[in-house]
Amino acid sequence: MSFKAVYESLSFKLAAEKLHIPSSNVSRHVAQLEAHLNVRLLQRTTRKMHPTVAGTMLYESLMPNLMAIEGALIEASFGSEVVKGHLSVVMPDLPFLAEVVADFATCYPQIQLSCDTQLNPKEGIVDGVDVVISFHRGKLQDSGWVAKELLRWPSGVVVSPILLAREKPPITLDELTKKTCITTHSVMQGRPWRFKNNVLLTVHSRFKVNSGHMAKAAAIKGIGFALLPLHACESELESGKLVKIELDHEPEDLVLNAVYAGRKHLPAKIRCFIEFIQAEIARLG
Repeated sequence: MSFKAVYESLSFKLAAEKLHIPSSNVSRHVAQLEAHLNVRLLQRTTRKMHPTVAGTMLYESLMPNLMAIEGALIEASFGSEVVKGHLSVVMPDLPFLAEVVADFATCYPQIQLSCDTQLNPKEGIVDGVDVVISFHRGKLQDSGWVAKELLRWPSGVVVSPILLAREKPPITLDELTKKTCITTHSVMQGRPWRFKNNVLLTVHSRFKVNSGHMAKAAAIKGIGFALLPLHACESELESGKLVKIELDHEPEDLVLNAVYAGRKHLPAKIRCFIEFIQAEIARLG
C-alpha cells in the first residue's frame, strides 16, 4: 500500500498523510520493496520524484489486486453490511444496463465503480473483477463461479422475405446447415447455434458481427438467417420485414447472467449490486 500511495502522489509526505502513518515508515516500506526486488521503482531527487519504467510496470500489474484488497479492508473495518469500496464489473454495453448502473452509483456514493464493457468476456473471471455480466445460451459450464439470472429472452431463427423469395425456407436443422447464416464474431465464431434439449448446430456464415442491431439489419437486407431474441425484432416481425422460421427444434433462450466468485461470505457490495440490478430490471419489465 505504501508503494501505491507514493506512486500516485509522488511524495512520501502526501502518501504518509493518506495512509495516516509516519513518512519515515512509508520511505522504509518502499526501500524494503526495492531491495527485495533489486530494482529502483521511484527515482528521487531533492526537487521531485518520478516512477521508473520498472515502477510503472509494477504499479499497473498490481493495481487490480490492490484495489480489491482495499475494498476488502474497507468492508472488514466498517462491517460486512456496509456498501462501500471498489467494485469492478465487466458487462456488455447495453443502454438499459447503463441507466441501471448509473442509478446504482448514485444510490451508493461510497462505491468506487469500474466498468469494462465487453460483449462476450473471456471464459472465467480475471483477477480483480468482482462481477461479470454476460450472455449465454444453454447450460453454463461448471466453472466454480455462481451465476444469477438477470434476464431471459425467448429466441427464434428469423429471415427476410427478400431471401425467402430466392430460397425455400428450411424446416429441419439439417436443412438450416445448408443455408447462409449471420453469426457472432466471437465465442467459437458464433458456432454452434444452440437449440433446446442440448442440440448443437454448426451453421455456415459469411457475415459475422458482435452486435444484435447489425445482425438484425443484415437479416432485413436478406444477407442470411439470424438467431435473435424475439423481443429485439418484434416490430419487424409485426411489419413483415422479418419472418420467424418454424423449425423442428426450438432455439435456446438468450440469458443475461451476473457471474461472480462463489465465496461463502459474499461482500455486501457484490450482493447489493446484483440485487439492485435484479430489482431495477423487474421494475422496468
